[in-house]
Amino acid sequence: MNRDYFKKLEHASDNTSFKLDEVIEHLAFNDQGLIPVITQDATSKDVLMFAWMNKESLNLTLSTKRVTYWSRSRNQLWAKGETSGHIQALVSMSFDCDGDVILCQVNQSGAACHTGRPDCFYLKVDIERQKVVISGDAP
Repeated sequence: MNRDYFKKLEHASDNTSFKLDEVIEHLAFNDQGLIPVITQDATSKDVLMFAWMNKESLNLTLSTKRVTYWSRSRNQLWAKGETSGHIQALVSMSFDCDGDVILCQVNQSGAACHTGRPDCFYLKVDIERQKVVISGDAP
C-alpha cells in the first residue's frame, strides 16, 4: 500500500536516500494513471501552473529535464513549449509526504499560461468585494 510506504519515509533521517524507481512505483497515481503536478519558478518561487503527469510523462521529464505532462483534453503527452516555444527546463523535482503530488521547479522560458500570461493563476479572488479580478493582460 502506498500510504504505508510513504509512512516509512516519514521516519527516515536527513540525507537518507531511496531508489527513484522504487519511490515512483509507490506514487499515488489515480484511476486514470495520473498524478497532479504543481509547477513553480525555481528562482522567484511563483506557482506557474497545475497539470497532470502519468508514468511515461514523469519518466520523460526525468530523462530529458524538459517538463512533459499528460494532456487530459487531448489524451496525449504534452511537452511544455512544444508549439509555443515556452519551455520549462526542470531544475528540481519533489514528491509530497503522501506521494500523491509532484512539485517541479523550473526555469520557464516565455509565458507558462496558454493565454500568454506569465502564470495560469491570473484570476485573483477579491474576498472583500466578492469578485474575481483579472491580474495582467494577455499579450
